[in-house]
Amino acid sequence: MSSREAIRQRIEELRERIRYHDYRYYALDDPEISDAEYDQLFRELKELEKAHPEFASPDSPTARIGFPPLEAFETFEHPLPMLSLENAMDEGEMVEFHQRVLKLLGTSEPVVYTAEPKIDGLAVEILYENGRLVRAGTRGDGYRGEDVTPNVKTIRAIPWTLYAPPDGPPIPSAMTVRCEVYMNRRDFHALNRRREADGEPAFANPRNAAAGSLRQLDSSITAQRPLKAFCYGIGVLEGPVFETQWEILGALKLWGLPVNPLSRLCEGLEAALGYYRELEARRPELPYEVDGVVYKVNRLDWQRKLGEKTRSPRWAIAFKFRAHQAVTRVRDIQVQVGRTGVLTPVAHLEPVSLAGVVIRRATLHNMDEIERKDIRIGDEVVVQRAGDVIPEVVRPIVEKRDGSERPFEMPTRCPACGGSVVRLSGEAFHRCMNRNCPAQIEGAIRHFAGREAMNIEGLGKQIIHLLVERGMVTTPADLYRLTEADLLKLPGFAEKSARNLIQAIQKTRHPELASFLYALGIPLVGTYLATVLADRFKSFQALRSARYEDLTAVEGIGDKVADSIRRYFENEDNVRFIQALFDAGVRPKESAVDASLQAMDDFWKGKTVVLTGSLSSMTRDEATERLRKAGAHVASSVSGKTDVVVVGENPGSKLQKAKALGVAVMDEETFLKHLP
Repeated sequence: MSSREAIRQRIEELRERIRYHDYRYYALDDPEISDAEYDQLFRELKELEKAHPEFASPDSPTARIGFPPLEAFETFEHPLPMLSLENAMDEGEMVEFHQRVLKLLGTSEPVVYTAEPKIDGLAVEILYENGRLVRAGTRGDGYRGEDVTPNVKTIRAIPWTLYAPPDGPPIPSAMTVRCEVYMNRRDFHALNRRREADGEPAFANPRNAAAGSLRQLDSSITAQRPLKAFCYGIGVLEGPVFETQWEILGALKLWGLPVNPLSRLCEGLEAALGYYRELEARRPELPYEVDGVVYKVNRLDWQRKLGEKTRSPRWAIAFKFRAHQAVTRVRDIQVQVGRTGVLTPVAHLEPVSLAGVVIRRATLHNMDEIERKDIRIGDEVVVQRAGDVIPEVVRPIVEKRDGSERPFEMPTRCPACGGSVVRLSGEAFHRCMNRNCPAQIEGAIRHFAGREAMNIEGLGKQIIHLLVERGMVTTPADLYRLTEADLLKLPGFAEKSARNLIQAIQKTRHPELASFLYALGIPLVGTYLATVLADRFKSFQALRSARYEDLTAVEGIGDKVADSIRRYFENEDNVRFIQALFDAGVRPKESAVDASLQAMDDFWKGKTVVLTGSLSSMTRDEATERLRKAGAHVASSVSGKTDVVVVGENPGSKLQKAKALGVAVMDEETFLKHLP
């Protein structure tokens, strides 16, 4: 066997092993290997595919990094309506639901319910044809949603191809699966910390984070978000026949789709109420937000007999949990200034105990949020922990106002430096426009020195505050000019601690390129994209001189990110900042340039390409992948910016639009000749 064939077989083996372990982890909730072992397999596959691009496949597990950005979402028509659920807010309403079910069924048999945790996320429907993921859309109004297929494909828990276990039901020829996409609390907090470090506003709660992540036009952004999913039902089904909801959940799990392991069968009302109480008690320890229990009559023939009302089925109900809330008073509203100058209003509260935690402060996000809720200084307010984690002000108790309450006004001058505060067009937040603002300087240095950036050990928040307060450091470049004598002037420093910190700073003069890029604080470039950019461009100078077209040709980089990178490097203040770092002796490491990239055919480089119709030689995904590897930007619709439209069999309206706009049209034969 040739070494090339051995490599191909190893790549295929790794892909199958990773798919199998994804199935064990996400579908069966029964992993066979550790996370470290899984990561090792994934890294090996990624490195082999990078070294041997001729074996690339759009179906590879490593392909979940995003797809060409969309110009707009297309409409997703639900084959069967995704109805909303009626809510029960207390046990009395749950009893009424149960009695209604008994009356309408007219049976003396005990009613068995499936009980499933009600995940607080975003509902989506996924269409599988012959076991392959074809399309996915948000719930929308229940009849029409938005087509978010590229984004759903980035969620590792969602299989692109269904698993066919030998002892399971046959895979349907067509099926729509209904799921809830969500984000774990820990992942949510980590995401918000990264956003704040990058100068972006934090998400209010995990549900908003999940919804915002899934509705990105650029799916490479979605791919960076830690989204997960639980599947809970089927809409259209062509193939196997089921008799109960429980059988459906079992089949979904066998086919490789994630099903909540806490789901349970409950015989009768008392068992159903017992499950509710049990889950509510466990709620704080769960890794994700749960806001109730969904009950469904288990027998499908009984579901059909009960039928639906206009907007909700008669055979299901959501029994909502009580929110963990308390009442306190807003003592004051103050603003915090982040490293990019964003002013975030924070409510300072009279301390109140809530779900075992004393709450003293709660973010109010921005001025729009304050005005929408009409929160005033001095108000008595209802507070809750969003997802039982993040303190938030729900609403003021207006009836308790006595006239002493004061509306909050966003300051026109920065509380940290006195600089002017403005709200730029199209932004939801206010900014301090003084680049020399000490709060921004401290934030920038904390970001620069952070673990995922330059990783300067021992340089904590208090030391940075002292250095900035005393004028010893005004930019990160000043850190490399500090001496032991400088540090000895600060309280708390002795010769050994001063020497250790200086050595820690000097040790970071030659960082990895990805760490350096993240440390610069380029808007929209987090740790993941910094690594992608470093892998592609190999040197800082190559990235700094990259054109917009060069950036959008990189997997995972969309128009918005490319524009942000170019604007960063064209800004004079940033040019001076980078030069100051270089003058201080900071130089990121460089890697050898990938010969396969240098030898790549330049025909497609920088071109915007649209595909229409069916290609006989490859799938649409395969064509897209090869074009992107050749440096092209593949768009979803034809516009005046389109360079080439590749036409297969049975082309759609895109061909007519291309002709009307005078865009070059290429048939499949010519297309194949130009592919590298």
